[in-house]
Amino acid sequence: MQKVNGIGGFFFRAKDPKALAEWYETHLGVDQVAELPWATEAGYTVFAPFAKDTEYFGLMAQPWMINFRVDDIDAMMAQLRAAGIAVETNPEWEADGEYGRFARIHDPEGNPIELWEPPKT
Repeated sequence: MQKVNGIGGFFFRAKDPKALAEWYETHLGVDQVAELPWATEAGYTVFAPFAKDTEYFGLMAQPWMINFRVDDIDAMMAQLRAAGIAVETNPEWEADGEYGRFARIHDPEGNPIELWEPPKT
């Protein structure tokens, strides 16, 4: 059976695409679409549909949430907070530590972004 081998892109609507792309590049290091797309390090990608009524993403009007893998979540949270970006943590998200550590932010248009530091192996 043929299968996909990764995510080739993530596309979504924005009120101000240029400003939002600049925010993602400035604060999260996601290169804007130009001559070469953003290149990431190899690793697992979780693809998980959630129940229609989940509250995990936040507002019900938000049908998606992207999860970005990070190497050092403490350093990333400090960097974001220094830039005036609110960072949310919740002990329940990492209760047993089996899945690593998590934090949540929102982009300027209110879209939820989960940051994930996988467990050290």
